[in-house]
Amino acid sequence: MFNKNSGLVAVWVSLIINGTYTVDQVPKISNLKEVVTEVIEDLNK
Repeated sequence: MFNKNSGLVAVWVSLIINGTYTVDQVPKISNLKEVVTEVIEDLNK
């Protein structure tokens, strides 16, 4: 299970922020997409 401090979550968040990928392109590995979405939403508050 991934959490907000997981390295892979940080990588995907940075790729999304830089515009390389979108949230829809995050692979469906365990709860990765859900955690990445949550971090992005927190950053947009």
